Amino acid sequence: MAQLDSKIPEGPLAEKWTNYKAKQKLVNPANKRKLNVIVVGTGLAGASAAATLGALGFNVDIFCISDSPRRAHSIAAQGGINAAKNYQNDGDSVQRLFNDTIKGGDYRAREANVYRLAEVSSDIIDQCVAQGVPFAREYSGYLDNRSFGGAQVSRTFYARGQTGQQLLLGAYGALSCQIARKTVTLHERHEMLDLVVVDGKARGIITRNLVTGEIERFAAHAVVMATGGYGNVYYLSTNAMNSNVSAAWNCHKHGAYFANPCYVQIHPTCIPVKGDYQSKLTLMSESLRNDGRIWVPKNKADVEKLRSGELQPTDIKEEDRDYYLERRYPAFGNLVPRDVASRAAKERCDAGYGVGKTGLAVYLDFASAIQRLGKDVVEARYGNLFQMYEKITAQNPYETPMMIYPAVHYTMGGLWVDYELQTTIPGLFAIGEANFSDHGANRLGASALMQGLADGYFVLPYTLQNYLADEIYTSKPTTDTVEFEKAETEVKLRINNLLAVGGTKPVDYFHRKLGLIMWENVGMGRTAESLEKALGAIDELQKEFENDVLVPGTNEQMNPELEKALRLADYFELAKLIATDALHRNESCGGHFRIEHQTADGETQRNDNDYMYVAAWQYNGKGEKETLYKEPLEYQDIEIKQRNYK
Repeated sequence: MAQLDSKIPEGPLAEKWTNYKAKQKLVNPANKRKLNVIVVGTGLAGASAAATLGALGFNVDIFCISDSPRRAHSIAAQGGINAAKNYQNDGDSVQRLFNDTIKGGDYRAREANVYRLAEVSSDIIDQCVAQGVPFAREYSGYLDNRSFGGAQVSRTFYARGQTGQQLLLGAYGALSCQIARKTVTLHERHEMLDLVVVDGKARGIITRNLVTGEIERFAAHAVVMATGGYGNVYYLSTNAMNSNVSAAWNCHKHGAYFANPCYVQIHPTCIPVKGDYQSKLTLMSESLRNDGRIWVPKNKADVEKLRSGELQPTDIKEEDRDYYLERRYPAFGNLVPRDVASRAAKERCDAGYGVGKTGLAVYLDFASAIQRLGKDVVEARYGNLFQMYEKITAQNPYETPMMIYPAVHYTMGGLWVDYELQTTIPGLFAIGEANFSDHGANRLGASALMQGLADGYFVLPYTLQNYLADEIYTSKPTTDTVEFEKAETEVKLRINNLLAVGGTKPVDYFHRKLGLIMWENVGMGRTAESLEKALGAIDELQKEFENDVLVPGTNEQMNPELEKALRLADYFELAKLIATDALHRNESCGGHFRIEHQTADGETQRNDNDYMYVAAWQYNGKGEKETLYKEPLEYQDIEIKQRNYK
C-alpha cells in the first residue's frame, strides 16, 4: 500500500459523521445473522463493541485473556470520563472539547476523528446512565462533574475513584445479555497469537488456550482488535501485568501499519518506585489534582532534612514551599496536561528538589482542600484512593502529603486506522487504545474511557457494518484452509523454539533490563544519542534472550512463563520501532520530548513544517528496517499554535 487513505468524509467538520452515517451501507437483519465477527479483548472498547454488534444481530466471538471480562485493565481507570454535556453551565461545548483534545495532543491528532469523538461523547453518558452506572450526583440529583488536566471547564463524569470499574460493569452487563441470547460467544483464558489473512482480508485468528495450552483456530468475516496499549514494554508501568502488544504486533507483521509508536504518555501522579525488584506501579488518579496541590521545598537544606527524616513535610512552612505548577502555569495550575506536569516534576527532581529517600518524588498535598471543604467532602470524593495509598505506603494522606512521581501509563500510538477504524488490512479493525487515532502526541485525562466506549458503542457498529455489507455474498469463512494451517504451524514453531532454548535466565530478567533501557533512553527525555544507544542495547539484549532464556514447563499446560516469553519476544521488536520513530521525529510534541528541541522555558518545540503528519510504519521482516509512510495532518477548523497553559 503506497498511499494512506484516511477515508475522511467530505463536507464541514461538524457534518462529516452525520453525512457518513446517512450514506453508509446497511445489512438487513436476516443477513446480519449470516455474518461472523471476532473481537479480541474484553475491556471497555471490546465489551461495548461485542455487546452492540450482538444486539444488532451479528454473530460475535469475543476473546478474553483473563478468566472474566471484569478483570480487563479498563477496571483500573479511576478518575472519570469526559463528555461535552455542559451540566456545569461553565462554557463547555462539543467545539471546546474538540479544541482541548487537539491542543492537548499538541496538534498531532486527526481532526475529523477527534471532532467525532467530542460529538458522540454525550451519548456515552446517556448510555451508561441507562445501564445503571452510579455516577456521582449533586445534592439536586443532577450528575456531578469535576475538572481534569488540560481543560478550564468541568466535564469529567465520575464514580468516586472507581469510574473505570463501574463503566466496565455496565459494558459487561450489556455483553452478558448478548451472551445469554447466544449472539455472542465468550472465550475466556484465550490469547491471540496470530492473525490469519486470506486473499488479502482478515479472516480469523490463532489462539492459545492459557489453561490447557491447546492451539485453536477461529474464522470470521472480520476481526476487531481491542487489546489496549503497549506500556509494559517499559516493564515498570501502571498497566496490568497481562497487558501486552502481541496481538497487535502480530497484525503488524501481517501488514497492518503501526502508527506513532514513540508517543508514550508518562503519568505524573504515580506512587514512586520503591525497589529494584518491583514489577508494577500504582496509579493515583489525575482527579486528585483537582484538590491536591503539588509542591517541593524551595530550600535544598529542607530537602536534605526531609530525606533523612529530620523533618516531616508538614514541618515545611507555607512560604518555604514551591507550588511549581501554580508558579509556572498560573492559568491552569495543577491541572496542566499530563506530559507538562510530568516533565515539570522531573525538572524539579533533576534540579535536586525531589523528596523521598530516592529524591525521585514530589508532594501532592490535600491540607488546604481539607481545610476549605472539610475532611468529609474530600473523603466522599477520593476516599477509596486515599485508602489504597495508605495500604501501599503506610502513610495517611489526610494527615501528610502523598508522594508521587511520573510513570509510564498510556500509549497514544497503535495500529494505524482510517476514519472507519479499519487498518491497512481489509477486514481488520482496531478500537480503543489499540489504535492511534484520537489523542495525537498526548492524551488528556479522562479521555481513554471516552474513546473506548465511543468506538465500541457508537462508531464501530456503523463503520464495520459498512464493510460487512459487501461480505453478505461470502459464505462463513472456514478454518480448514492452507492459510490457517500455515499460521498454526508457525505459532507452534515459535512456542517450541522458546521452550527449546533451555537457558539460565528467567524471562523477567530480560524484561526488567529492557524496561531499564527504555526508561533511561526512550523515556521522558530523549536525545539522538540516547536513542541510538537504546537501539544498540536492545539488539544485544534480544540476542542474549534468544540464546539464554529459561522457559520451564511445556506447552500442554498452564504456563505463565511461556506467555511472558512470547510477549517479550514481540516487545524487543516494538522497542526498536519506538526508538526508531522517536529518532526520526526531530521535534518535541506531547509525550515525545526530544531534549534538543525545546523552548527557552523547557516546553515542547514542534516542527510543523516537517513533522505535521502521522508516522505509519510497515513491517518488512525480523531485523529489517521498517518502511515509513506519512499521513499529512490538515487542520481547517482550529488555529495551530504553540501550546500555552500559562
